[in-house]
Amino acid sequence: MTSPTPNLREQKKRETRQKISDVATRLFMERGFETVTIAEIAAAAHVAKMTVTNYFPRKEDMALDLSDEFVGSLARTVAERRVGESALAALRREFLAAVARRDPVIGFAGLPFVRMIAESPTLTARLRDFHDLREQALADLLAVEAHAGPDDVVPRAVANLLGGVHRVLFTETIRRTLDGDDLDDVAAALTDAGTRAFDLLEPALGDYAVR
Repeated sequence: MTSPTPNLREQKKRETRQKISDVATRLFMERGFETVTIAEIAAAAHVAKMTVTNYFPRKEDMALDLSDEFVGSLARTVAERRVGESALAALRREFLAAVARRDPVIGFAGLPFVRMIAESPTLTARLRDFHDLREQALADLLAVEAHAGPDDVVPRAVANLLGGVHRVLFTETIRRTLDGDDLDDVAAALTDAGTRAFDLLEPALGDYAVR
C-alpha cells in the first residue's frame, strides 16, 4: 500500500485539528472551559490524549482556534491596502466590511461562545494576549512600511491607537452580545461607533502610511 500524498496528509491533519477544536468548543460551551479535561476532549473526539496536545499545546487554543487569523488581521489589512489608501483608511474600510458580514473574528461569535469566554478567566486572559500580539504585529509592519529605525516609537504609537480602537470595538461587541442585543442592532451600533472612532483619528493619522 502506498503512503498518502503530502496534500492528503496535510488535509487529514487539518481535519483532525478542526475536529478536536469543534469537539472541545462544544464541551466548553456546555460545561465551562475550566471544568473540561484534555482526557475528556480526547475521548469525545476519538483520538489519543497525546494527539490533542500535539495539535494544541495550550488548552485554551482549542476554543480560540481563529487566533492566527485574529493576531494577523490588522497587519494583513494594512499590507494589502489599496494604492492611495492610508493604514487608517484601510482598517476602517475592513472593519465596516467585517461588521457587515458579521465576522466572528471581530466578535460576532454567538451568545453561547461569547459567554464561554466571558466566564473563563483563562480564556479572557488569553484573548488579552492576542490583542497585544495583534498590535505588535501591526507595529512591526508599520515600522517596515515607514522605514523606521529601531528607536522610532511612532509605528508603535500608531499601532496602539489603531489597535486600541479595534480592542474597544471588540469589547463592545462582546458586551452587547452578552446583553442579548439583536444581531442587527449590534451591527448597527458597531457601524456607528466604528465610524465615529476612526473619524476621530483621521486628523492625526489620515496621511500616515499612505500607499
